[in-house]
Parts: sequence; structure tokens; C-alpha cells
Amino acid sequence: MENRKASKEGLERRHFLQGAALMGVAGIAGGFQTLAGAERPPAPKIPDEGRLTPEESAYLKRWDTPTFANAIERAKVRPHTDGFMNPSVRCIFPEFPMMVGYAVTATIKASEPAASGAYVDRFEYYEYIQSIPAPRIMVIHDLDAPKPIGSFWGEVHGSLHRALGCVGVVTDGGVRDLGPVRALRFHYFAAEVLVSHAHVHLVDFGKPVSVGGLTVNPGALLCGDEHGVIEVPHALAKRLGPLCHEVYKAERPVIDFYHSPDFSVEKLKEFLKKK
Repeated sequence: MENRKASKEGLERRHFLQGAALMGVAGIAGGFQTLAGAERPPAPKIPDEGRLTPEESAYLKRWDTPTFANAIERAKVRPHTDGFMNPSVRCIFPEFPMMVGYAVTATIKASEPAASGAYVDRFEYYEYIQSIPAPRIMVIHDLDAPKPIGSFWGEVHGSLHRALGCVGVVTDGGVRDLGPVRALRFHYFAAEVLVSHAHVHLVDFGKPVSVGGLTVNPGALLCGDEHGVIEVPHALAKRLGPLCHEVYKAERPVIDFYHSPDFSVEKLKEFLKKK
């Protein structure tokens, strides 16, 4: 009986959350409405060389972000200290595979109510999300950072944004509902884990934001794993996989030598002379 009761309660909870998400999409839930005269920003222009095919994206997921960093350094397209987020934004689900997607940017605030009193009052925000190529990654700057108090992200918004083609969120704010969102396989990269949504509301979207020390433009190609988040220049997007393989081929003999039972300092000197 207890198992049946728990199952029923779980089902009712899922139905409630699904209904809440659908109401949000339809713009009929309290606080979900279109502002009079509001216009959504234009979709970013992503060059063809920056648009990954599903096969190219799948190949990138075979590697990790440190290998991406090494590969991008080889291409010499930016300073070695640029293009990735600092440790203030951490991976909440390090057991997940690589996240790859195009940035959808927004800003939020939770320390005080929205002027309209609405939780989310920009229906065109949802339309803007879908103007970015899939897969999409939400990149959210919390105006309360570095002391965020309310999370925009939980099971409801995770479910909603997943339905809108997003694979995860990167924020200098907080996230919550870790168990249910982990089950959704929705990536969380955040500065904090929080309890409440407080007065959280959407402030703006579709503009460059600074998160984790990295300025992210709408449409930027981002990759994230247990190490953190890195931006891949559009010009390198289709070449990054092969560049990673070059890094692998260069490093593998060195690592194998270090693992060799015959390793010694004398042999190390000989090995380095040959390089």
C-alpha cells in the first residue's frame, strides 16, 4: 500500500509540474505574459563554419574541455588566458557527459520583486530561445551575484527549457531541485546551490553577459564538463575534433613513456633529446 501511495504521489507531482511548465509556455500561467510593445532581440548570426552537424557534435563529446583548451592553444587564435570560465562557476553534475550547445543569454534578479510583480513577464523570451540553433545552453547572469539569493532554476524551469531545446544552464547564480533535474539529464553549471526562488524574475535577454569571468555573446558555442566551461571560436568549430586528435597523438607517446616500468631519469633525458 505504501509503495502504491508513493507512486501515486510521484505521478501527481509530475502531472503538476508538467502542467506548470505547459502553462508557462502557453503564457497563461499567472505572471507569464507578453509585455505590450515588447520586441525580442534579433537572432545572432552564426557562420556556417560555426554550425556543427549532429555527427560533429557527437565527435566533440568524445573529448574533454582540457583537450579543447590545448587544441585551441595550438590554433593560436586567442591568448592562452582567454575563452573559458573561472572556477566560480562549477559543474554540479560532474558525472554527466560533455555539454555542447549555443548560448542563449539572459539576466535575472531575485533579491527584490519585479516591478510588474510577475515571476516571468516576457513571453517573447521563449520565442527568442528558439531563434538560436539547437542544442541550446542558457547562460544567465544573476544581478545579485556574487551573493545570489534566489534560483531561477529547478525542476519546473529545467523541464520547460528542456522542452524548448536547451540541454543545460550556466549561471553565476544558483540552482536547486538537484535530484529531479539530475533525472532530466539537464546540465547545471552554477556558482551556488540554493533553497528558494525568492523574488526571482527575468530582467533582460539576448544581450552579451559576463558569467564566470567570460563575456558570452548570444550564439556563442560553449562546451562544458566536470572541469568547467569553455567557448569554442566559430572559426574552429568544425576543426576542433581533428585538432583534439592531434593533441592526443602528441601526448600519448609521452604519457606511455611515463607509465613504462623501464622509466628512469637517464632515459627521460634521452627521450627529451629526441623531441
